[in-house]
Amino acid sequence: MRTKTALVAAALASMLLLAACETPTYFQPAANSGGVGYKEMRLEPDRWRVTFQGGGGAPAAQVADYALLRAAQITLRDGDDWFMVTERWGAETGGSGGSVSIGGGGASFGEHSGVGLGVGTSFPLGGGPALTESLEFVEGKGAKPAGPAYYDARGVESEIGPRAAPPPPAHG
Repeated sequence: MRTKTALVAAALASMLLLAACETPTYFQPAANSGGVGYKEMRLEPDRWRVTFQGGGGAPAAQVADYALLRAAQITLRDGDDWFMVTERWGAETGGSGGSVSIGGGGASFGEHSGVGLGVGTSFPLGGGPALTESLEFVEGKGAKPAGPAYYDARGVESEIGPRAAPPPPAHG
């Protein structure tokens, strides 16, 4: 019985350890269509769409901040001062939660009896759902207009930029 208890404990510990892992989310261009990072598309001369795909388990606030940071970078690169978010939406993909199954059974055949115990686990290797934040924005010059949809590009860059995790150096 001690072996069975140890097996159950080991299975539970493994599931918890692996479920706590998350796919690293770096502030970088996305390498492919489903890759972690940002994508951008110019819609009109001063209108853009930015999408940031987080890794599995990345916090929603981090994904949203990285989308805003990329919008600020584009705005500053274009020589503008502020941007207004005109549309914003998010999505969640994958990341079903982990589970543990424990089953047991017994049978009696005259003088003989048997007992069985089974343990099964399942967990996502990515650490949770992958979140995507997309936003459309327009850029502008001069003093930032009042309103919650307007962002000072330099302010966003100075606040969020230092928190953005750069990708690790490539090993070659």
